[in-house]
Amino acid sequence: MWRSLLCGMALGLGCSASRPLPGVVQPDPGERLASIPGPLPGHGPYKSFSDALIAACPLILQQPQATAGRPTDQEFPLRWRLSQEYCAWVYYTPDHQFELSMLATSAVQDDSRKRSCALPPVVTDPRHPPESLGYVFILHNHPFENELSDFDIRFAVAMADVHGLTVSTRAGLVPLSIIAFFSRGHDVMQPTCDGFFQYVPSTGQIIRWTAREQGRWQSKQIATLTWLDDTNYRIQRQ
Repeated sequence: MWRSLLCGMALGLGCSASRPLPGVVQPDPGERLASIPGPLPGHGPYKSFSDALIAACPLILQQPQATAGRPTDQEFPLRWRLSQEYCAWVYYTPDHQFELSMLATSAVQDDSRKRSCALPPVVTDPRHPPESLGYVFILHNHPFENELSDFDIRFAVAMADVHGLTVSTRAGLVPLSIIAFFSRGHDVMQPTCDGFFQYVPSTGQIIRWTAREQGRWQSKQIATLTWLDDTNYRIQRQ
């Protein structure tokens, strides 16, 4: 009822009906996905991981309620309540190509302070044996420009424990990392891909990437994360 009321108030904000979207997997409340299908229909394959990232950023940010605008916007509180996170894998195949998995999202957001999506640890691609896939990037969106959360960091480390810190590709070793796309724009109906935050477990780097003119990107290391023990870490700002 509460969501229906919000949707009724937010007709101009792009509120969508509660039905499966093409390429999006949403488990029922209380259920968890054991795996996520791949590849994403109609997208890829990609020759490089950078090509996959550039393609995934607008694709994910343009999903319904993937962006909430800027926190200073008058309508931001309502947009935040309606916002959703979508997550996916970039994975490497025996064909020496990079692919996007389908997108996962969660039906229930039970913490008003954050948004989350439950990405399964493995991709099921019927063209390849499960053990032949390499797991490169954990992708998701943030509804506004904010840094990686504690959950993001710990999930990336957990996936590195499962799949390894690096993936061997034809172009060399690629470190597994987690990516959080963001848009700075006011227009939530046509969000722009303005950048992403990246955490690399193998190096401890936290990097902020921003889009520039003519398809150029600029990176800046904003912090270094050091694990003090199995459960605690320290972040040193640059």
